[in-house]
Amino acid sequence: MQCFVYKSTRKADTYVYLRARDDFALLPAAISELLGPFTFVMQFELTAERKLARESAALVLSNLHACGFHLQLPPPVESPLAAGDS
Repeated sequence: MQCFVYKSTRKADTYVYLRARDDFALLPAAISELLGPFTFVMQFELTAERKLARESAALVLSNLHACGFHLQLPPPVESPLAAGDS
């Protein structure tokens, strides 16, 4: 499946994967309003076996088939205090 990736201009390290290029109508209005506008980053063929940096390819594919989009949020920030709470 072709996959189209866009980054949020409002929230760092936040990306939207779409199954159709520039089809932002697939996104819920709340996501579009909170994170948009979006900037195109890349397009690639996504398969379940493909290795992605921070997401499970199978999960992204599942979301693209079910909803038309996948939202990739930034990784959680660990508190420096949490490391010393042993």
